Amino acid sequence: MRGILDTSAIISPGLTDLPDEGAISTATLAELHYGVQAAFTGHERAARLRRLTEIESTLEALPLDGAIARAYGSLAYVLSGRGRSHRPRAMDVIIAATAQTHGVPLFTTDRDFDAFSEHLDVRFV
Repeated sequence: MRGILDTSAIISPGLTDLPDEGAISTATLAELHYGVQAAFTGHERAARLRRLTEIESTLEALPLDGAIARAYGSLAYVLSGRGRSHRPRAMDVIIAATAQTHGVPLFTTDRDFDAFSEHLDVRFV
């Protein structure tokens, strides 16, 4: 595995700076399942479900474990030290903690991950 793909990197069309060997956090998988349910039309839901099926068959979803939970606590504290609540960003913090724990870069288009750039390798694509 050469990197963790954030949800934003997964759903953004046409990105080319992604690793050849990527994985996702189970938090991303949860967000994608929600996205299928939240689609406004049947056509959009079907397209999202096709994409989700493709993602599930090609990328490993790394489970939340004790090491990731410990990293989550540290990264959530980083946010609180910057005057930001970790609660509305809980999924992002889990995704960042997954990358940090596995010692691989996090690929994202979401600038909110800037808050973690001193604690893990965040690559904006």
